[in-house]
Amino acid sequence: MKIGYARVSTIEQNLDLQTDALRAAGCEKVITDKVSGVVTARPGLEKIKEQLRAGDTLVVWRLDRLGRSMRDLINWMGYLEEQNVGLQSLQEAIDTSTTSGKLTFHLFGALAEFERNLIKERTQAGLMAARARGRKGGRPPALDRGKRDLAVRLYRERSLPIAKICSMLEISKPTLYAYVRAAEKTTSLA
Repeated sequence: MKIGYARVSTIEQNLDLQTDALRAAGCEKVITDKVSGVVTARPGLEKIKEQLRAGDTLVVWRLDRLGRSMRDLINWMGYLEEQNVGLQSLQEAIDTSTTSGKLTFHLFGALAEFERNLIKERTQAGLMAARARGRKGGRPPALDRGKRDLAVRLYRERSLPIAKICSMLEISKPTLYAYVRAAEKTTSLA
């Protein structure tokens, strides 16, 4: 039996493309998750483990739907091989029930991980180059300098409740606390 697995990272994303492709590939069941690939606890994958039997094939639209890293994919391959279950990826045209499919799986997985690492390295290099030029990332402050100082002063005076300070200045409690921490850090450096 072919059992399909589809996953999207956020609730706003749509599973239709994947589920349609899995049904067209002959999947009798399609199990889905709406959770980031980084999250290890995925209810759909746990359900699949319960349902897969020797001789079945797990079908995914793309390998990255199953695992986020090469290690995840290799762990899944090990599990599937122990259970005598095949893996088929529609986009990468991989079918691990064949010897060449197993080789292709490992090559694609290694290339995908290599690509993710390159993106990570380029992002880090870009951030370092921007910092070297004096650019600082992150969200700009919600308040100008004077209002930030006022928020910190009101907080330290304890004459108003925190909720009132936040309401008056139209900021959240975490923002107020961030301003207080920044002011304390500046004071300790002086």
